[in-house]
Amino acid sequence: MTWPFAILTSGIGFFFLLAIFYPLEWAFPAKHGQRFFRPAWLTDLCFFLGQYLIWNGAVLWCLAYFADGIYQAVPESFRLTIAAQPWWVQAVEVVLLSDFCVYWGHRLQHHNALLWRFHSIHHTAEHLDWLAAHREHPIDTIYTMSLINLPIFLLGFPVQTLAGLIAFRGIWAIYIHSNVRLPIGPVRMLIGAPELHHWHHDRDRRAGNYANISPIMDILFGTYRCPDHEPESFGVEEPTPKSYVKQLAYPFYNQARDKQPLTSDDSDAE
Repeated sequence: MTWPFAILTSGIGFFFLLAIFYPLEWAFPAKHGQRFFRPAWLTDLCFFLGQYLIWNGAVLWCLAYFADGIYQAVPESFRLTIAAQPWWVQAVEVVLLSDFCVYWGHRLQHHNALLWRFHSIHHTAEHLDWLAAHREHPIDTIYTMSLINLPIFLLGFPVQTLAGLIAFRGIWAIYIHSNVRLPIGPVRMLIGAPELHHWHHDRDRRAGNYANISPIMDILFGTYRCPDHEPESFGVEEPTPKSYVKQLAYPFYNQARDKQPLTSDDSDAE
């Protein structure tokens, strides 16, 4: 991919997402009065551009490298059986299996010191909107994308037939970070909602709501949380650098975030 093409696709992607989420955040704000150019907007723009211009290629290379080995280990007869299923059955299987992997992998990120070093960069965002969704360390992205796609690789799902679902997951991840609260009522217990993920970004590192598309895993394993108001504040307890470059470097040289004390019910997760 050439730089001009990468820059062009980044610009198209930015304005496409802006056209979707800005009207939603204006019409149904979760936190009223939050400005478009809120604090740290430029930092999150750097994360957005970093993903599109630099890190996405590395992430895709890593996924392809590991996926090829896993794919070759799956018997061809099994792959053909999976591919013969109706599309909607494959979609349901991928969603449920991916959500199961993401739930436990995400929960581990909040309890394991090493994983938290990288994942906590995502949680340093003190204002949530569609752009803040892109605040993610590239190593954390590789970890998360591996979990999301593990069932696809392991079970030999035909990725080309599930491309729409994969794209939907990307949009969904941005949606649940957006400054939006839609009046969907109890439906949020089936398909999730931004308010659930907003509580996940509460300053309490063990706030819950680890699931991805559906909160069913949180409900099953006792980590579902949905008060009728927004958290008082987002972010992490420990002081962290503000700039893009320093946040990328921080997990490698600072171990202060490893030392946050665990509660009694979390101590077995280390």
